[in-house]
Amino acid sequence: MVKRVAIIGAGVSGLTSIKCCLDEGLEPSCFERSDDIGGLWRFTEDVEDGRPSLYKSMVSNTCKEMSAFTDFPYPEDFPVFVSNSQVLEYLRMYAKHFGLLKHIQFKTTVISVRKCPDFSATGQWAIVTESNGKQESSVFDAVMVCIGYLSDPSLPLESFPGIETFQGEYFHSRYYKHPDVFEGKRVLVIGMGNSGVDIAVEASRVAKKVMISTGRGAWVISRVFDNGYPWDMVFLTRFMNVIRNSLPGPITTWLVAHRTSQWFDHANYGLIPKDRDVIREPVLNDDLPGCIITGKITIKPSLKEIKENSVIFQNSPTEEPVDIIVFATGYKFSFPFLEESVVKVEKKQASLYKYIFPPHLEKPTLAVIGLIKPFGAVMPVVEIQARWVTRVFKGLCQLPPVTISPNILKTDCLVYIDELASLIGTKPNVLALLLKDPVLAMKIFFGPCTAYQYRLTGPGKWNGARHAILTQWDRTVKPTRTRVVEEPPNFCFNLLKLISLFALFAAIFLGFK
Repeated sequence: MVKRVAIIGAGVSGLTSIKCCLDEGLEPSCFERSDDIGGLWRFTEDVEDGRPSLYKSMVSNTCKEMSAFTDFPYPEDFPVFVSNSQVLEYLRMYAKHFGLLKHIQFKTTVISVRKCPDFSATGQWAIVTESNGKQESSVFDAVMVCIGYLSDPSLPLESFPGIETFQGEYFHSRYYKHPDVFEGKRVLVIGMGNSGVDIAVEASRVAKKVMISTGRGAWVISRVFDNGYPWDMVFLTRFMNVIRNSLPGPITTWLVAHRTSQWFDHANYGLIPKDRDVIREPVLNDDLPGCIITGKITIKPSLKEIKENSVIFQNSPTEEPVDIIVFATGYKFSFPFLEESVVKVEKKQASLYKYIFPPHLEKPTLAVIGLIKPFGAVMPVVEIQARWVTRVFKGLCQLPPVTISPNILKTDCLVYIDELASLIGTKPNVLALLLKDPVLAMKIFFGPCTAYQYRLTGPGKWNGARHAILTQWDRTVKPTRTRVVEEPPNFCFNLLKLISLFALFAAIFLGFK
């Protein structure tokens, strides 16, 4: 029977894993190689080996209501999109409120995790840790790996001919901290993910010239969506998800493209994705279009060749002078303390059931938490993973016999969370709620799919969940409504609510379950 659980890492995934273990009556021991909690969200001036790194100005791409844990809302006076320091403050509040710190051993590195000789019978693991130069071995009934995937930069220099001749400076985006390094320089950012675009925008304020090289392009959206509301609170709703998943793929792709292009024409800005038949995660940035239209940033195609002090792009004979190259080329991930026979990683993919469990283990006593890139907030996803995992450890949830192919990291956030919530017994039943509590049902179905929904019923039910859902918009608008103006009653809005009720019934009959 599982009792003692080893948790590796005290970032977002590790903290919620400790709490979920405590909720299920398990005994967690968390090993954190640094001297503090926070993982990615704890800024340091130096890049620490084995830890994620972030730049000083980093702001969350998901709003505070969508990012909150299921039973711990952000303070109402926090801004809608929080800075990295405010996320860390929230994590400290979370750890203090639920008494998590006493279960963490800081400055302790996990050296190896190996099956015990009697693993097929006990499912136990022998874990070797190192602290202050001394190694110690302990046996645990289960292991939760919570180290993320943003510590090992992918820097494929062999894919960039001539890089060995370049006389300027180049580095991976992991090593970027402040924009002053770009002062008066000609900068090239290779890659168009969120970090690459953020760095390019920051560089454009001090650099002589900034270019972004992208072969694939990307859809770009703003954090500020319809009527000034957060993009994810508008886009990530059950109602919208039913529509998106019910329509044929080409129509859904066209609708997404049409919606993102309402802000600005991506083709005119050189950003339109090369493969428009595939819906990829968009880039979240509020400033990029303004930087392009004012000439502060230029979008370029893929790189053809790098020379001593310049670069040549595909389909262009012109050399562009460059002083600094930033490789925003993503990350690799690995589990150096695990044997390859336990979790094998190939081409940034790993064979894990539900992105969590190695399917071939005789006993499901090792789980990987947070190895996923949801289109949405990470915190609710890793928490639902940890809730399910701890119940699997206790034997309250069973794994089916599975044979799977390697998983890619990206997934539909709402569908995935609902799948795990169904396995736990915490997915809200909208139809039942419509009869019992129609106001709440409307909020859940048409409103943002905040994580509080998964504390309304089932194991781990939280009495504050209903109130948190009904007041989520109040906490969203409070930080921005610093000058309140009285408005007359809106007849059209009340009519819209009535129409929405009919739409709810229609959606249910169209197949919502």
